[in-house]
Order: sequence, then structure tokens, then C-alpha cells
Amino acid sequence: MFSLLVNIPADATWAKDGVTISGGHGQGYATNQLNYSQGLFVVDDDQTVVIVDTHNHRIMQWKNGDTANGQVVFGGNGEEDGLNQLKYPSDVLIDKETDSLIICDEKRVVRWSHRSGTTQGEILLHKITCAGLAMDEQRNLYVSDYRKYEVRRYQLGEKIGILVAGGNDEGDGLN
Repeated sequence: MFSLLVNIPADATWAKDGVTISGGHGQGYATNQLNYSQGLFVVDDDQTVVIVDTHNHRIMQWKNGDTANGQVVFGGNGEEDGLNQLKYPSDVLIDKETDSLIICDEKRVVRWSHRSGTTQGEILLHKITCAGLAMDEQRNLYVSDYRKYEVRRYQLGEKIGILVAGGNDEGDGLN
């Protein structure tokens, strides 16, 4: 399991200049390029970075130290709704208990096994305009729906979730 909180020491210092770990070769489709990257997830144990490459309709992975080329771990097979395809993905997280990626794209949330040999994903939720994902320590999935202006919590296997934020239309109120 992982924690949503990161413990940064009070005396931590940051490097003045960052290091490019993925992309950096202009916009494009090659495995050393990204095209409108949005979400990312860092795997703590080995510092692998998983990145949503939105306009290439794929999820890319960069292992620690590999700055030359990333690996396509899901999608990249065109912009459609097939179980081996993504359509404008926006966020990703890793469920360490099942060793799978959970990805939101234009109208659904899918699970993709991180194990090699996987040929298609599983639709967890559909008819949802997902923009972001989070998972808590009890493995509840939190999904933001930008068309409904809400965040819902889903327990494993649940298709209707519990409203936890928003849901009162667009606005600047706290509800």
C-alpha cells in the first residue's frame, strides 16, 4: 500500500535546476517524446515514473536512470474505446496490491495489469468524465468528474460511489 502523504523533512533543500527524466526531445510520438503529458505517479520502491501521455493516448513508464526512452505500458493503439486503447487519458495511479494501473480517460476508468503479457484492460467505471484519481489506504478509489463538478468515493467493485465533494453544479461556493 502507499500513503497519499509525503513526509518532507523541515530542513530539506531542493536543487536549483531540475533533471529531465522523461521527454525533453520535443513534442511527438517516439518513446523519448511526450505530447501533452498530464498525470504522473512515482513508484516509491524503485523510483519508476508512470506518466499519462494524453494526446498520444498512452501511458508511459520511465525506470530510474533510463533517460533515453520510456516504455509504453498501456494504450498507444489509436484513439478509441477498445479494451487495449485509451482516449485522451488524464490521470493514472498504481494499485500495488494488484500490481495494476488505474487510468481515467475521456469517459471511463480502466484497470490494466502491470504484469507482462496483458493484452486488454478492464472497465471499472464508464460514462464518467474523469479528470483525476486517488486511492486511500483502504483501497477506496476517489474519482473527480469534471462535467458533474463532483468527487465520488468507490469501494472495490462498486459502480455507484458516494459523493464526497461538490455535486452542486459549477460555482465558487464551498459546497
